[in-house]
Amino acid sequence: MSQNLKEKTLSQQVPAPSAASQETTQGGDLSEFDQRIRLALHAAAEKKALEPTVLDLRGIASFTDFFLITTGTNRRQVQAISDEVVEQLKRAGTRAARVEGYQTAEWILVDYGDFVVHVFDEKARRFYDLERLWREGKRVDVSAEQFRSEISKFKSEIVSKAEGDVSQPDQSERDTSQAANQTERGDVPRSPKDL
Repeated sequence: MSQNLKEKTLSQQVPAPSAASQETTQGGDLSEFDQRIRLALHAAAEKKALEPTVLDLRGIASFTDFFLITTGTNRRQVQAISDEVVEQLKRAGTRAARVEGYQTAEWILVDYGDFVVHVFDEKARRFYDLERLWREGKRVDVSAEQFRSEISKFKSEIVSKAEGDVSQPDQSERDTSQAANQTERGDVPRSPKDL
């Protein structure tokens, strides 16, 4: 009887979850994402983040809408990527609710409420494999070429907004201002190269 039960158990085929169940978009349109997510992607790119991926978790997770996942090659780069994301979003008026894992820098999590930034080192990203864990969500892999193109568009948007608000000083105004600041601090320039 136990042999019969064993054969029934072994013969039943239980379909294993496949990675193919996740809808993956290679080089998807980033303009559909919130400007803060695009800014976070831009900040990560500034620090040479690898394999940027956005997971759309709306309808799947109740605690957030998006995961932005990137990778750094070493501890210092992982920290630099997270620092840049936090700094650029802070300048744009969005503060992180919390940052976790900064000291060990294997997996830094930056929580913004409706999206979470995950910055991994290479080994931790392979080990935790959030893309597999959250495979029900729509996945957007951002190619390096598309990433650069989106960054260029994003930079031009920022520059056009800045030009509308404040005019940029020309080089001679910057040199004069720098020389005045050095004189006030007592750092008197010795030659034109010191300006």
